[in-house]
Amino acid sequence: MKVAIIGAGASGIIASLTAKKLNNNIHIDMFDANKSIGKKILASGNGRCNISNTNVSSENYIGENPSFSTYALSQFDFKVFEKFCKSIGLLLDVKPSGKVYPLSNEAKSVTNLLELALKEAGVNIYLEHFVQDIQKEEKTFTLKCTNGEYKDYDKVLIANGLGAAPQLNANETGLDFASKLGHSYNPTYPSLVGLHTDASYNSKLQGVKKECLVSLYVNGNKEQAIFGDVLFTKYGVSGFAILDISQWASYYLSLYQEVKIALNFFPKINRNDLADQIQSLFKSVPHQKAVDILTGMVSNKIAPVLLDICKISLETKAQEINAKQIKALAYQLNEWKLNITDTQGFSHAEASGGGVRVDEVNNKTYESKLVSGLYFAGEVLDIVGNRGGFNLHFAWASGYLVGKSLAK
Repeated sequence: MKVAIIGAGASGIIASLTAKKLNNNIHIDMFDANKSIGKKILASGNGRCNISNTNVSSENYIGENPSFSTYALSQFDFKVFEKFCKSIGLLLDVKPSGKVYPLSNEAKSVTNLLELALKEAGVNIYLEHFVQDIQKEEKTFTLKCTNGEYKDYDKVLIANGLGAAPQLNANETGLDFASKLGHSYNPTYPSLVGLHTDASYNSKLQGVKKECLVSLYVNGNKEQAIFGDVLFTKYGVSGFAILDISQWASYYLSLYQEVKIALNFFPKINRNDLADQIQSLFKSVPHQKAVDILTGMVSNKIAPVLLDICKISLETKAQEINAKQIKALAYQLNEWKLNITDTQGFSHAEASGGGVRVDEVNNKTYESKLVSGLYFAGEVLDIVGNRGGFNLHFAWASGYLVGKSLAK
C-alpha cells in the first residue's frame, strides 16, 4: 500500500502516525511546501500553541453541516488526544477555560516531537515540495510537484488547508484538486479575524480597549451576542469578542448580506439607569465641560466621539445638557452600532471557513464518496471551529479517522 499525504499540518501528521502504528507495512510520502512541518501549529496561540480544548462538540463548529464533525469528535475526544500526546512524549497544560497548551508553553516543542515521531515511524517527508496537480488513473494517483512527478499511490489525503495565513504558504490548491476530481465546494472566507467598519472616527479611537457585549445584526435581525474584549483599530475593530463574532460576520459578508454589530459598553446597567448615572454625574459638577466629565465613565478618546455622534458640542457645560441629550448618550453607550464592510482578510485570519462540501465525504472514514482512495481532513473541509483550540482539535480528529482508514 502506497499513500501520499499533501500537507504536513496537524491532520496530515496524525493521519500518518495513526496509519503507521496500525499497519507499519504502509509506505507513506508526505509533501509540504514549507521548509519545516506544522507551520500553522507553530503560529497557533501566539506561539504558545493552543493545541486543543477539553470541551469539544459539534456546537463549536460552523459550516454547511457542522454535525458532520460529531462522529470524529466522539472517536477522538480529549482523552484520546491526551493519550496520543503521551505516546510522542508531549505533556499538556490544561487551563480552567478548557484551552489546552503544551506544558513547555512553546509550540516548537510540539512540532519537534511530532517530527521525531514521524521519522521513527518511517514516514518519508518531502519538504519544499509544492504539489501542483493530482491525476487519477485507473486505480492509482500521480502527484505533480515543482520538483517532479511521484507516481503509483493507492490512496491520497488532501490535508493542506485553505487560504488563511498565506505568509505561511497557505493556499487553496486543495480545492483545485478536489474540484478537478469531481468534488464541489462552498466559497471560502476568513474566520477569526478583525472587522472593517466605515466609521469616520476609526483613527480617533485607535488603541481603545473595552469589555463589551457585542451583538451581531444581519439584515437588521439580531443573530447572536458575545461578551469580551473589543479593541478599536484604524480599520475598525478587533479583540477576542470581535474574533469570535467574526466567524458569522465574515460568513454573512461572503453571502453579500448587510452586517452590523452593536457594542454595549455597560451591559450590566440598563439604559434608564445609565441615563440616571450620567445625569447625576453632570449635576455633581455642573460648570465643567461634559466631555471632561464623561472621561470618568469612558476613555478620554471615546468621550469626544460620543458627544459628536450625539451632536453635542465639545464646549457644552454639564448644566447645559438636557434630558433628551442624556438619553441619547445612554442609548449610544448601550448600542454603539457599527456597519461592517469587510474583514482583515486571509493574511490576518486564524482560520478559513468554507471548503469541500462535507456531504460528499464519508463522516466515519473521511474518504471521498465520489473517488475511491481519495481522502480529506482538516481545514480544507467546510468545517471551521471557534477560537480556543477547536480548529486544531478537528484537524487532529479528522486526521485520526483518515489514519485508521488508511491502515486497512
